[in-house]
Amino acid sequence: MPRISRLDRSEVAPELRQVYDKFLRDRGNVPYFFRTLAHRPEIFRTAAAHMHSVLSTGTLPTRLKELAVVRTSQLNCTNYCLASHTAISLKLGTTPEQIEALHHWRDSPLFSEAEKEAIHLAEVMTNDSHNFSDAELASLRRFYSEGEVIELMAAIGLFNYFNRFNNMLQMEPTQPATAEELTQAGIETVTA
Repeated sequence: MPRISRLDRSEVAPELRQVYDKFLRDRGNVPYFFRTLAHRPEIFRTAAAHMHSVLSTGTLPTRLKELAVVRTSQLNCTNYCLASHTAISLKLGTTPEQIEALHHWRDSPLFSEAEKEAIHLAEVMTNDSHNFSDAELASLRRFYSEGEVIELMAAIGLFNYFNRFNNMLQMEPTQPATAEELTQAGIETVTA
């Protein structure tokens, strides 16, 4: 049972239904996190737009940012975000073996040096953000421009926020949308 109710599409203002429908088209569900944020439309709208900007714009591949998000969610023990972003990472080409290897990435041959730098950044930002040395930043910058470092930090920082929010609310993983929700959003469903 949710600690704070999740709003269905029929319960939000008409202008927010567009955001619900975009989630349904893009992901096949409206994440429970965003259904909860819908209690405050301005926060719902800007959080959705910010997440899209962080994960879908810039020069870094979304796959790399999602890999950092998964590691961040592992560190924060956030099953809600882990379920969702592991599935997204897998769709983007990360292998199940790589997801498992994130727990011991330093010794894993499954990640490139550039990926290892991004994973390290996720760990430091999540666990000890006051102690990222100039040498560590220089090592990161061997692979990423200043703008790309900002992209990685934005993804990691955003999911530290989302993880903590979801942990506090004991959010359970989002279920796929129902046929009725898809129909309301004008999305055709295929029956077997």
